[in-house]
Amino acid sequence: MSSINSLTHATRKLSNGGMVLALNVGADIDPEAQAMLQALHSRSTGGIKAHLETLIKSGSEKFMSSFYVGYGHKSIGDCGGGVVFIEGVSMLAAKAIQDWRLYSGQESSTRYIDFSKQKFINPEGSDAGNDILEEWRDFYLESLDPVQKLLKEKYPKGEEEKEITYDKAIAARAFDIMRGFLPAGASTNLAWYSNLRQYADKLMLLRHHPLAEVREIALMLEEVLEETFPNSFGHNKHEETESYNKWWMEKYNYYTNENPKEFALIRNDIDVNQLEKYRDVLEKRPMKTELPKFLSECGTVQFEFLLDFGSFRDIQRHRAVTQLMPLLTTSHGFGSWYLKELPKDLVETAKILLRKQEEAIKKLSVDENIAQYYISMGYNLPNRLTGDLPSLVYLIELRATRFVHPTLQRRATEMANTLMEEFGKSGLVLHLDEDPGRFDVKRGEHDIVKK
Repeated sequence: MSSINSLTHATRKLSNGGMVLALNVGADIDPEAQAMLQALHSRSTGGIKAHLETLIKSGSEKFMSSFYVGYGHKSIGDCGGGVVFIEGVSMLAAKAIQDWRLYSGQESSTRYIDFSKQKFINPEGSDAGNDILEEWRDFYLESLDPVQKLLKEKYPKGEEEKEITYDKAIAARAFDIMRGFLPAGASTNLAWYSNLRQYADKLMLLRHHPLAEVREIALMLEEVLEETFPNSFGHNKHEETESYNKWWMEKYNYYTNENPKEFALIRNDIDVNQLEKYRDVLEKRPMKTELPKFLSECGTVQFEFLLDFGSFRDIQRHRAVTQLMPLLTTSHGFGSWYLKELPKDLVETAKILLRKQEEAIKKLSVDENIAQYYISMGYNLPNRLTGDLPSLVYLIELRATRFVHPTLQRRATEMANTLMEEFGKSGLVLHLDEDPGRFDVKRGEHDIVKK
């Protein structure tokens, strides 16, 4: 469709070379008009044809600026939405944007990024900071081939397995190992689909984020959204609200714990007597079927465990549970699994690199927020996860499988065992992978390719 090339998209450049773009879909009835039509439809039984006539005669501009922005009827903003593409931002910034119950979108899969060319973001700006980032890159690139060679020796190709699928599975496993040595400052791209209301609500927080990079992204997002939806943004900023959000974002945005537990159930608020009333619902649930959401009324449980940042990025996708963003530090050590999976002659090299990098990061003399950019994703972090049974069962059954990164699969399996101990007698059934630790070449089929 050649008309696509003629569309103008609101774009802003970021200071680090990335950009923010709001997609213009070119529809005659744009999201603001859609929101207006739905709002009118809720207040009149005249029918959509009558509302379309109103739209043609008066447009959506005055309606949206008056009723959605001016009078604060926030639900109207739920009725129209759009997509923004955010490129060239750090893993940390991507997680900040996705740290939202109603986030919908996609992030570039790091498994398919060429990290020989990918930009690493150096907010401190010094040569010393750049040297740390490039040390991570060098070790990552130099180790990929030896790791793949070891994996092929450990998991030889079966006679019935396709070469291309096998090679992709080996490459995916190699990345699982080597991603632990990539810095959180590595850049990525993401797409964010949202309705107008949720954009405004999330930006209200992002503009007070502890990271300057995130605050800049929020500012650029506000500009491109206001340019794309001129009658749905420009909400009044109330000083008391802004001050409150700034205060708690600076104090509580990141979760820290000096003495975290390796793994523990730290709270169980589920009313077993109430749960017993739904025994048939628990027992009859078939495989690949979610528990009904009404079971949430029975209560929640809370887990605490150590998990590396690479796998936190995966578990954070489960937005039905509550998790605070952990502060990335070196305080809790580097994940032992990443070291165990390396060829023997690389283990000591890796340990020397980790000690060298930790010392170099300390010498940067930056605050703990900025230091995160220079720390690799294999470092362990405390994580506190709270959820009801429907959300936890979904998470566990999806993540306690052979197709999931082993450090996350281990925690999902531990949560599964704990839930069965606590609620198995009440009828809880979990449909779990019988051999979650097995290398499965089918993982090489988990790809999106052009036909």
